[in-house]
Amino acid sequence: MRETLVLNASFEPLSTVTLRRAVVLVLQDKAVVEQAHPRLRVRASAVDVPLPRVIRLCRYVRVPFRRQAPWSRRGVLVRDRHRCAYCGGRATTVDHVVPRSHGGGDTWLNTVASCAEDNHRKADRTPEQAGMRLLNAPFEPSPSDALLLALGPSAARDLPDWLTPRAA
Repeated sequence: MRETLVLNASFEPLSTVTLRRAVVLVLQDKAVVEQAHPRLRVRASAVDVPLPRVIRLCRYVRVPFRRQAPWSRRGVLVRDRHRCAYCGGRATTVDHVVPRSHGGGDTWLNTVASCAEDNHRKADRTPEQAGMRLLNAPFEPSPSDALLLALGPSAARDLPDWLTPRAA
């Protein structure tokens, strides 16, 4: 299902919602369409709305300050764009750089996306012990970058430049 980015009234990324929820917010005049899918529209007898890709709330929503994005396995795969940190192939698992059995935790800086073969080959060792090297160093995305990365590469490519996440 396609996702729509929700911006606060101050243009800060807040979350993503389904297309259905985005259309409802626009029809209830709670949000305006900032960017729409080209050539796609929602039509009914009395409604003709562009299919929203990015919407902005009409009223400012106060959000508690978040210093960091919450860690998740899906978040690591999205951050690394489903590419294995060891071979560059398609990643389906998450690998701990310092294994959990050696004190490594579930953190942004200790986890990378990995293909099953490389994850199995590395096993319960550090990359140095396994003779493997990381193609890209893990990093901690900001909360807004994590939201934009969650939209996926094709959607992020079509966003305005001022909304594009930083390259890692």
